[in-house]
Amino acid sequence: MTSSEFIVKENINTLRLDKALSLLDSKYSRVYFSNLIKNGDVLVNGQKVSPSYKVKTGDKITINYVKKDKDKDLEPYDFKLDVVYEDDNVLVINKPKGLVVHPGNGHFNDTLVNALIYANIKLSSINGVERVGIVHRIDKDTSGLLLICKDDFTHKEIAKQLESHSMHREYIALVDGVIEVNNGKIIGKIGRDKANRLKMAIDNINGKEAITHFEVIERYKKYTLIRCQLETGRTHQIRVHLSSIHHPLVGDVLYGGSSEVYNNGQLLHAYKLTFYHPVLKKEISLECDLPQYFKDVLTRLAK
Repeated sequence: MTSSEFIVKENINTLRLDKALSLLDSKYSRVYFSNLIKNGDVLVNGQKVSPSYKVKTGDKITINYVKKDKDKDLEPYDFKLDVVYEDDNVLVINKPKGLVVHPGNGHFNDTLVNALIYANIKLSSINGVERVGIVHRIDKDTSGLLLICKDDFTHKEIAKQLESHSMHREYIALVDGVIEVNNGKIIGKIGRDKANRLKMAIDNINGKEAITHFEVIERYKKYTLIRCQLETGRTHQIRVHLSSIHHPLVGDVLYGGSSEVYNNGQLLHAYKLTFYHPVLKKEISLECDLPQYFKDVLTRLAK
């Protein structure tokens, strides 16, 4: 572990602490610094603070950097990865339903990160030991395309695309009820549900901006198949937004979805991913088909 000290200058006065640190030391992401702050590895004037602390001119910031050794405390997981695209800088996989992206919340040795370690894939180190290579996530029971970065330069450039909403991500979802309009736009800030910490909720006062576009693909007697495009990428965004307009995802019991035709997690698949490759300097667009269990439900509904 190494340490550094900074004195806050006027040019970053009033910025969030995690954002300020990512500007002071651009080798690391805001998320990396946010995790350091939460773990008590960042002190402001000798005191622990939150990532949202607004820095003030003259503040003395002490940072204890955690050594980023990708093999440290990570147990390899023998799990066959469905690789959709790979080059020297990025890897895109088709994540199956049920696979957690990184260690935490009761999953420590059976995650995608553990599988990447087992495959001995070179990974970016920006987000710390437990999130090597991970630049964005999809939920455990959501399937589909997930991009992994192999080096820190590519990771930082892809993270900028996520922050600027220039990365294009589309999902296919089956929702309860018949949506009458052919397309729509859902706007609603998202924050942690105050009554249930496992959930997110619409919180237009304290939440983060979230925008989801949707388009109807097919209508069934009691359900609608839709295509969703994310303009932002908040935790559980599609699940929260569709539930907020009274069309929760089928199988998503956490957010009020029905379980009559499927009862093993939400029917949500990340089928399309388009991004600008910062090293190859070209746009890459990828698609992957619906998983078989999803197709089976649609076949039953069509009958």
